[in-house]
Amino acid sequence: TTAATLDHFTVNFTITNLLYNSEMEVPHSARFNATQRVMNTLLDRLLKDSTIGPDFHGCETTSFRPGRQRDETRVDAVCTYRKEPSAAPLDRVGLYHQVSNKTRGITQLGPYSLDKDSLYVNG
Repeated sequence: TTAATLDHFTVNFTITNLLYNSEMEVPHSARFNATQRVMNTLLDRLLKDSTIGPDFHGCETTSFRPGRQRDETRVDAVCTYRKEPSAAPLDRVGLYHQVSNKTRGITQLGPYSLDKDSLYVNG
């Protein structure tokens, strides 16, 4: 038998009520670290309560970028889960729909408002 491996997928979305600040682009800056901690916690809570929950290991926010509007922030994260060799590939569409449902139609993540057209799972 082959052991389970850790596999990754990306999650990208835009927050419409988080004012972008150029310090957020600097890894390990105080602003980046604080915002990253909050995003990682919110994403972890969201995905632990999904069908991949038992195999979910966590998300790490990798970057913040300015959105189209002044007070928007684009978020990029890499999430990790345990994949059994015999398991089907990650159901990105199903996971997208679960995230959509848990964020009120891609409008709310914790205290943040989301651009409902901005969510991408693995792509």
